[in-house]
Amino acid sequence: MVRYANLFSQLIAVVNRQRFHELVYRHRSERYAKGYSSWDHFVAMLFCQLAQAKSLREISGGLASALGKLHHLGVSSTPNKSTLAYANAHRPWELFESLFYQMLQHCQTDSPGKPKRFRFKNKLLSMDSTTIPLCLSLFPWARFRTTKGAIKLHMLLDHDGYLPSFACISDGKKSDIPVARSVSFAKGSIVVVDRGYTDFGLFGRWTEDGVFFVTRQKTNADYIVVERREASAAHIVADEIIELTGLKSHAQCPHPLRRVVMCEPDSGEVLVFLTNHLRLAASTICAIYKDRWQIETFFKALKQNLKVKTFVGTSENALRIQIWTALIAMLLIKYLQFKARFRWSLSNLVAFLRWNLFTYRNLWDWIHSPFDTVALQPGPIQRPLPFSGLGQQALKTTT
Repeated sequence: MVRYANLFSQLIAVVNRQRFHELVYRHRSERYAKGYSSWDHFVAMLFCQLAQAKSLREISGGLASALGKLHHLGVSSTPNKSTLAYANAHRPWELFESLFYQMLQHCQTDSPGKPKRFRFKNKLLSMDSTTIPLCLSLFPWARFRTTKGAIKLHMLLDHDGYLPSFACISDGKKSDIPVARSVSFAKGSIVVVDRGYTDFGLFGRWTEDGVFFVTRQKTNADYIVVERREASAAHIVADEIIELTGLKSHAQCPHPLRRVVMCEPDSGEVLVFLTNHLRLAASTICAIYKDRWQIETFFKALKQNLKVKTFVGTSENALRIQIWTALIAMLLIKYLQFKARFRWSLSNLVAFLRWNLFTYRNLWDWIHSPFDTVALQPGPIQRPLPFSGLGQQALKTTT
C-alpha cells in the first residue's frame, strides 16, 4: 500500500502554495492566461532542472508519463510544447526571482552558520560573477563578442551555509563594479572580492558605511607604508598599514588600509591582500580570502548539476526563467543537505534525487538513509474459493 507521495511531490511541497499565489497576483502572471496556470509552469521548469530535461519535448513527455503521480501537486494536465514555449517567452520572469528570495528566507532559518574556524561574529559574504556562453545565432540579443554571445550571472554568496543571498543576470559586457555599487550591506559585514572589483571609490564608500572588504592588491597600486606590524604566523611575510598616494585613489579612499603579504607553504606563491579591517589577525585575513573559493565551487556545481548552460528557450525572458528556476532548485537541494543526517555531497544528492524523483518513499527517511530499502509488508493471504458442485462436475467433465 502506498503511504507517501513521490519524492518530487514531497520536495516541491516545501514551496508555500499560498505565498506563491500571492506572488502570482503581485506580478500579474496570469493576466492573460487561458487554462495553463503559473503553478503548472513552475512545476514544469523545476522538473526540467531536477530531471535534467534537455528540451521542451522531454519536459512535456516526462510529465505526461508521470501524470498520475503528480495529482498531489494540483497538476491536472501536462502542457504541450507550444504552450510551455509561449509561457517561457511571455510569463514575467520576475515571478521566479521573487520566489527565489522567498525560498531563501525559508532556507536561511536552517542554515548551519559560518565554518567553525571563523570565530568572529561578522557576516561573511563573497561576491563574484560567472560568464555563461551562448550561441550568437540562437541568442542574437546577447551579443558579447563579434561572433560570440554571453550573459553574466552576478552573485553574492553568504558563507552561513554557502547560500546565494543575491543574484543578478546581465549581458556579458557589463562590468562587475556597477553591480557591486548597487548592493547594500549591513554594517559590520565582511565582503570578499577578487581584483576585478578594485575600485577605490567603492572601497571608500564601504569604509564610511562600516562595511569591511578583503581583496587582492593590484601590482600597480601607489601607496606609502605608515606602520609595520609583527608577523603573527610563519607564512605571513608582511603586515602593514598603508595609505594610498595616487591623486585619484587617495581622493576616493583617504582612509588607512591594511596590506597583508602571505607566502603559500606548498607552492611558494606570494599573495598580497588589501583590506580595511585593522583588528583581525593577518592569518585570519588570509583564511577569509581563501574561503572565497566557495563561490567558485558554487558556480561549478550550478553549471555541472543543473540546467544553466543549455536552454530550452531562446528568448531573454525564457533564459532568465530557467536560470532563476535553477537557483530555486539549488536552494531546495541545499535545504535537503541542511536537514539530512547523511553526509551528502551536492553532486551525489542531485544525482540520487534525479534517479528517485518519482519513487514512493518518505522524503526525510530517504534523505537520512538513502540505501535502506523499506521492506514491504505482505498483505493477508486469501484462501482459494471452494468450487461449487456444478463447478466440480464441470471440472471432472473437462478432465
